[in-house]
Amino acid sequence: MKTVSGHGNYIRGIGLIGQIGEYVAAYGKRACLFGGKTALSLVSDPIIKSLQQHGIEVLPPIWYGGECSESNIYTLKDRVVEFHPDVLLVAGGGKAIDTVKALGFLLNLPVIAIPTIASTCAAATCISILYDDQGEYLEISRKSKSPDLIVVDTQVILEAPVRYLTSGIGDTIAKWFESKAANQKAAPNAFNCGAVALARFVYELLLKEGKSAAESIDKRVISSELEDVIDAIIVVSGSISNYGGDDCRTAAAHAVYSGLTIFPEVHEVYHGEIVAFGILTQLALEGRPDEEILEVISYYKQVNLPSTLGEMGIDTSLITEEQWKTLGSVTVEIEDMANMPFAVTPQMVTDGIHRADQLGRSEKERSL
Repeated sequence: MKTVSGHGNYIRGIGLIGQIGEYVAAYGKRACLFGGKTALSLVSDPIIKSLQQHGIEVLPPIWYGGECSESNIYTLKDRVVEFHPDVLLVAGGGKAIDTVKALGFLLNLPVIAIPTIASTCAAATCISILYDDQGEYLEISRKSKSPDLIVVDTQVILEAPVRYLTSGIGDTIAKWFESKAANQKAAPNAFNCGAVALARFVYELLLKEGKSAAESIDKRVISSELEDVIDAIIVVSGSISNYGGDDCRTAAAHAVYSGLTIFPEVHEVYHGEIVAFGILTQLALEGRPDEEILEVISYYKQVNLPSTLGEMGIDTSLITEEQWKTLGSVTVEIEDMANMPFAVTPQMVTDGIHRADQLGRSEKERSL
């Protein structure tokens, strides 16, 4: 039996935050609004006003807890279960959205995702990435659900720091490198082959329009390139994950991301930024020539993505041999790594990270 999950309706436009009640009304008359602290400070007032204008009762905004962790999910459940909500709303980034997707699964309630940044595809996928309360990666949870509705206010995305968008670019281009690697191992079918084809299209789109989209945010001007990139990051990328499924969703780049979370320094680095470095490591693992890796690094320079450990706050001179060994052993156990078409050892991981970092540093020094 083949099962493919997908998101519900997707709506993108200017000023949608102030109209949200019109869309929520179809799901019931009692709502809970969750989100990150920054997101709630920016959008909770117009959201609540719109809900109330449409006769929807809503609790005061609730912070999701800062990490998509099991303890936060159950804390939120305890806070809202006696309110008997009809629908859950979540505003913010990937971790906030993943947390409420898991809560929606737990309570069997519809979820409306309102991404306030274009940094991941969390709003369009059926999984949640679980961390401990300190932000260290634990696992991919399937006790989650795809949002029933995704509402993107382009003006809100435009006003967010550009770094969120470039992080989203990093996370999204990984779909091409990871899906084509994973599909060498997976039994080919219409879904995973379609996912790879779509991933290639999105990669080429981001190479062409990513820099212009970032410049649009810097200039605070909505452009067709920005709209394309928002759609690619939030929805098309999620469709690639949904079509690819477990055996063609991710590979070494995301495994390296998860492994690097053992270092507290990266907890302030955005998901897609770390994944971008993971792409370089994956290319090194695959034995790609320096020229191919340097070509990707060259693009990173255009959109301000990291290509070295140092740019993510990790001082390699302070990493002990034991920490390198732990990084390698942890990373190969991440389930994403099992999608690589060859066996990967801990030593291969650390060698790949060293090579990626060295190429990034040499390119950085060359451009000074």
